[in-house]
Amino acid sequence: MQIKADPLTPQAFAPFGDVLDATGAPDKIINAGLCGRYHDRARLDFGPETGGRAGISIFKAEPRALPYRCDLLERHPEGSQAFISMSADPFLVIVAPDDDGKPGQPRAFLTNGAQAINLHRGTWHGVLTPLAAPGLFAVIDRIGDTANLEEYPLTDPFTVIG
Repeated sequence: MQIKADPLTPQAFAPFGDVLDATGAPDKIINAGLCGRYHDRARLDFGPETGGRAGISIFKAEPRALPYRCDLLERHPEGSQAFISMSADPFLVIVAPDDDGKPGQPRAFLTNGAQAINLHRGTWHGVLTPLAAPGLFAVIDRIGDTANLEEYPLTDPFTVIG
């Protein structure tokens, strides 16, 4: 199966998470008029019932290229996960709805280099997939003592094209 990566938009991505960007007018002007604040752009969720907390980690992922073969999806049942690129390079985002405990029909999105994402808790998604070096990301997710990762190896991998 082949799927085409669509441009990332807040509307198309809404079932899976939030798009973080600085488009349009800022919500507030702060710092004596020298800074625009784009306020509260992501719904962070760290599952209060699990005793976790928010943490910021740095990931350095190997760059990939299109076409990209996807053979594994994962999800985090106990908390949301945000990927914030630390470079101005686009990256690939693969997501899928839940279908009775397994991934449903996948979708793929390409960021424009000035966007980040926040995956809602429990959203099936592909691994971090930068399309250029250095593949450096700030990641905000749940830190805790319990496992917050479910992996689903795909028996029928698919290819994402640009």
